[in-house]
Amino acid sequence: MTILYTAIAILAAIALIALLLPRKVVVTRSADVSLSPEEVIARVASTEGFQTFNPYCTTDPKLQITPFGPASGVGSGFRFEGKEGKGTQTVTDVTATSVTHLIDLGAMGKPVQTIEAKPIVGGARVTWSVASDMGFNPVFRIFGLFMDGMLGKTYELGLKNIKALG
Repeated sequence: MTILYTAIAILAAIALIALLLPRKVVVTRSADVSLSPEEVIARVASTEGFQTFNPYCTTDPKLQITPFGPASGVGSGFRFEGKEGKGTQTVTDVTATSVTHLIDLGAMGKPVQTIEAKPIVGGARVTWSVASDMGFNPVFRIFGLFMDGMLGKTYELGLKNIKALG
């Protein structure tokens, strides 16, 4: 009986500690590119344009992309299915300097991705970030500790792909 109580106490302690971890996780990467901010925003706001630098297309040549909605702007988006999962990505906001996407990963959550392009001499500084709400699930909160290491490399590849377009 003591072993059972000890196991329950340990699990409860792990769950409590996990719930003390941050609920919101943000991953951000930036790079300077030779494209103008307007060129970057036009690509990011377009389903076809996004695919020209989509890092998941680089790492998964069999990635299936199915566009929906308008070709560009709010409401445009695509369904994706590949080795890293499936879901949708939809443009929810476009300004002169940024595009925001809602990524729906089903049970894995709905992170919000923002790509900004601000003018610099000779091009644009592009900042790619994603904000995820880990909710009250202790497993998701522990997973959140590893998000920067996992997604950061993907966004660095995407920024490298944008840089190669200029």
